[in-house]
Amino acid sequence: MKNQENIKVGISIGDLNGIGGEIILKTFEDQRILDFCTPILFASIKAASFLKKHFDSEIAFNSINDINRVIFGKFNVFNVWSQDVKIEFGKEDTKIGEYAVRSLESATKALKNDDIDVLVTAPINKHNIQSNKFNFPGHTDYLAQQLEGQSLMFMVTDFLRVGLLTDHVPVKEVSKHISKALIEEKINTIYTSLQKDFRINRPKIAVLGINPHTGDNGVIGNEDDEIMKPTLKSIKESGKLVFGPYAADSFFGSDNFKNFDAIIASYHDQGLIPFKTLSFGKGVNFTAGLNKIRTSPDHGTAYDIAGKGVADANSFKEAVFAAIQIFKNRKEFEELKNNA
Repeated sequence: MKNQENIKVGISIGDLNGIGGEIILKTFEDQRILDFCTPILFASIKAASFLKKHFDSEIAFNSINDINRVIFGKFNVFNVWSQDVKIEFGKEDTKIGEYAVRSLESATKALKNDDIDVLVTAPINKHNIQSNKFNFPGHTDYLAQQLEGQSLMFMVTDFLRVGLLTDHVPVKEVSKHISKALIEEKINTIYTSLQKDFRINRPKIAVLGINPHTGDNGVIGNEDDEIMKPTLKSIKESGKLVFGPYAADSFFGSDNFKNFDAIIASYHDQGLIPFKTLSFGKGVNFTAGLNKIRTSPDHGTAYDIAGKGVADANSFKEAVFAAIQIFKNRKEFEELKNNA
């Protein structure tokens, strides 16, 4: 009999034609992980059995139609649908996108109802999930609408944490989105997350500039001088250890990032290119700022290798471990706060 206090990890299946199924199976083939967490895959036993057979996995499934029938210490498959699904690895398919959405919606409902403790999402195809009913650029935007709080894309590993001021925004529109209010909101979110989710009492945060060389005194744009610098000055005067803006081109190469608990980038590629270069295969995408915990691997569907049995499961495994640790940290943080 497994410990019924172990953490219930909900898993959305993602794009069935991608590598999600493979990395999920590989992660939980090590039975030791079931001693301290109970996985619940939101998909169907038919799809799970197909994946198990294709990848010659030895995982034993517990198929359930009622979330209350979860067996602790077993790999549970919650049946979101019952019909057969044609899985064709490497193919973009709008029908497969619909099943990815159904899995995500069901898992999110369970998360909101506390039927699962944390959510780990397998990669989706942002194009084939779009419909009249589901019109979000990705997981983060959908969960921000469904859950309470102010969401922030926070890429984390054991030696590097990178948050974003703007995430899935076209480069030509980045400066239009950055304002004093946005900078304050994101810094407050990341500051609170570092304290609550990572147990860092006095976080040190670096902020990267918007323009090359932070604008070179207005030669390459005025946004850093007019928006970023005065806002950071005000935040620092309030008592937070916030520094910058730093020129992004040399910040990571000089190892300056090692002096901070987190770095905030102004836009997607400014933060994710160095993050993935330094930590690819071990990085985790954590949606900070929400009242519930969601993590995912730092990669996509990888259609080019889907179904071949060669996908690296390390990032997904790290996402599971990160969700569990953040859950424990939050619980301890709340207990200490209540006892203070």
